Amino acid sequence: MQRAAVTGSPIWLLVVVFLGAGAAIWIAGIALSDQTDVLTMRLGLGSALGGLVLLAVATNLPEIAIVTSAALSDNIGVAVGNILGGIAIQTVVLVFLDAFGVRGDKPLTYRAASLVLVLEAALVVTVLAIVIGGTQMPEWLLTARLTPAPVLIAVVWVFGLLLLRRAEQSLPWHQSGQPPDGQQQPRGHRTDMTEQQATDAGTSTARSATIFAAAAAVTLIAGVFLERSGDAIADHVGLSGVLFGATVLAAATSLPELSTGLRSVRHGDYQLAVSDIFGGNAFLPVLFLPATLLSGHAVLPAAQRTDIYLTALGIVLTLIYATGLLFRPRRRIARLGPDSLAVLVVYVLGMVGLFTVSNMR
Repeated sequence: MQRAAVTGSPIWLLVVVFLGAGAAIWIAGIALSDQTDVLTMRLGLGSALGGLVLLAVATNLPEIAIVTSAALSDNIGVAVGNILGGIAIQTVVLVFLDAFGVRGDKPLTYRAASLVLVLEAALVVTVLAIVIGGTQMPEWLLTARLTPAPVLIAVVWVFGLLLLRRAEQSLPWHQSGQPPDGQQQPRGHRTDMTEQQATDAGTSTARSATIFAAAAAVTLIAGVFLERSGDAIADHVGLSGVLFGATVLAAATSLPELSTGLRSVRHGDYQLAVSDIFGGNAFLPVLFLPATLLSGHAVLPAAQRTDIYLTALGIVLTLIYATGLLFRPRRRIARLGPDSLAVLVVYVLGMVGLFTVSNMR
């Protein structure tokens, strides 16, 4: 899909392409989620680092496609905005899960409370802090198409996953960090259920892998169409690449997380739903590594005010939910826990602030 041809297309056609690509990502994302569950269980990756890496890559294939396409076309603003804006809006997905997925009178963080989830939130905050530090590094530190910060982010992410695997197996706390009156089934039981359904339906491991590969290909191709048609729409309406990447594009690529999260909470696997969001958010900054490699530019030192602003917003939203997981609020206000309500308000105000920051001279 040539960028010049896309730019010259009428806006109605661009909108159709954008919506079609978003629908393809939604459908393929569901298939990816299901087959990731099946392959994780069949290949014995459930308690291994490979399972977390496979899950992180599978759930973020739209972002991977968009960042790759944007980096290769030297459209760094969209790549950075999609990564950092994606973290903020994927955290807001938890608001929708709380409102429309959780049943009963207790909010999401009361049900999902776990010290392991607090550690996952800490990993998100850590990699985002490195992002902020990386924006202040000089551009001349680029060596072999790499800069220090993206490499450090990747190393910290892998080390963080190893610590989380250890924390899930044993923590020196009562009930390994599990609170009383939390979710009834163990974390990850939705994965077991999905694999059992596949077994009952006679789905072989080879067939599951084939479906996974096909869904991944559809997601990657749709991601390219989404990025290029969306970038052209942004040009038509006069929206900057950063604003578009952080809002409309990030929302479109978060649809699979919303769908799979709703399925998790409706099956009572609240911890898995929150973990999928935090896990995806911790992985997204790792994409600065391929973005730097593919573009040949020091991506983080070239970050704008809006990029740093989005990073700070992502940290604040994550910490609000980490606080909720520790304090376990019991009340719901308009079907939302107090933490979800706070996240929604902060995000809306944050978007107003983003437009203000982007228009500063």
